[in-house]
Order: sequence, then C-alpha cells, then structure tokens
Amino acid sequence: MSKHSLFLLCRSRTVAIPPQTIIINLHNRYITTTTTFSQTPYTPTRAIPTYLLPSQNQWRPQRALTPYLRHPRTALAAFNTSAMVNATVATLNPQVDEDGQPLLVSISPRAAKRLREITNPAASPSATQKENPYHHLRITVTSGGCHGFQYLMSLEPSSKISEEEDTVFEVEEDTPDAVPGAPAGQAKVVMDSASLELLSGSTVDYTTELIGSQFKIVDNPRASSNCGCGTSFDIKE
Repeated sequence: MSKHSLFLLCRSRTVAIPPQTIIINLHNRYITTTTTFSQTPYTPTRAIPTYLLPSQNQWRPQRALTPYLRHPRTALAAFNTSAMVNATVATLNPQVDEDGQPLLVSISPRAAKRLREITNPAASPSATQKENPYHHLRITVTSGGCHGFQYLMSLEPSSKISEEEDTVFEVEEDTPDAVPGAPAGQAKVVMDSASLELLSGSTVDYTTELIGSQFKIVDNPRASSNCGCGTSFDIKE
C-alpha cells in the first residue's frame, strides 16, 4: 500500500469532535469522580492504639447491692440498743421540776445486777449485815470535793427511808436484766429531794477498774466538769 493510500485511510477513520463536546465530557467525568469519593466512607489506614479504646471490663454496680443502697437503715436495725436500757421507775414519792417534768435517774444493767447480788437474802451476809441488812443504795450530793460538789454513796436498810423526803427508784422486774435464776435481791436507789434535783437525768452505773469496783454517777446533764476519780463535779450556771 502506498503512503498516499494509507494517509487517506487514517484520515477517513478520524472523527472530528467539536471543542464544546470535549469540555462537557470532562465536566461530567469530574462530577462523577467527586461524587464517588464523597460517598465512600473514610477508613483510617492505621489502627487506633488499644490503650485509647474503652475498656470492656469497666466497673458496673452490682444489682445485689441495690436493696442496701435504697434502704441504708435496714442493716442498722440489728444494732438497736433500746433493749440494753433498764426500765427504771420511781416507786416512792416521785418528784417533778418547775415545768412539771418528772425528775428521774436510770440504773444501768450492771448496777442493777450488783445491787441484787448485795441485797440477796440468800447470800451469806457478814455479821454486820445480819444486824443491818442492805436493801438499797443511797446517793447524796453534798458540797465539797475538788470541783465544789461530791457524790456520797452508802448501802442502807429499808428502815432508813423517809417517806416524806426520799424518792425511791427501782428497776422493773420484767426487764431483760431480771433473767430466771438471777439473785432474788432488789435493785433500788434512794435520793433526797435536793440531791435528786442535781442528779436528774443521770445514770447509776457499776464499774470495775484496777483500783477496785464501785458505783458511779455517769452522764449527769447538770455537771459541767468532773474530777478524775468521778466523785466530784461542778454544776452548770
């Protein structure tokens, strides 16, 4: 084939495309490519470090604890101390203050137990006790001591009680302190009216220490200070 014939053949197969068509085709191709990239989600080429990811073993509150969190007082019900307080009543000549409120003292379970042991008629008394058996504990407040006032305590027979001047406090027999088989004595405390005014609201306790055992007044609301031995106190103004 001659060069002239080949030139004519190639020229016949060439298609003339107007410039406007070329521009439109390029624009459509750009739009298609841009849309394709915008719809494709971005995927990071590098993995996120594991220490930046949230832990799968994070703490969660246990359901078993929910009842205790909703009712915090349930567990405290077992620690109610009302059963530890003896019911002390005035059995002779009860007194009241200026506002009509009763003047009362309490007898602790230890003091009540010790008083029943001392006043138990079945116990082996000494020669002095045979002549003057003990029936109660008398508590008297007098001036003196290192703080201005002091407690005086003594065991006495019932014949020393004055029905006009004295007030008798006794622990009820149906309290938890009076268990079956306990000594058959009586837990009684006697005070005159002046001493009762200074001791109202306090508790008669029995303590055992290295220096010995003794009855003691504790939790006196009228006392502003006490000495170390516990027998002297000062009164609030």
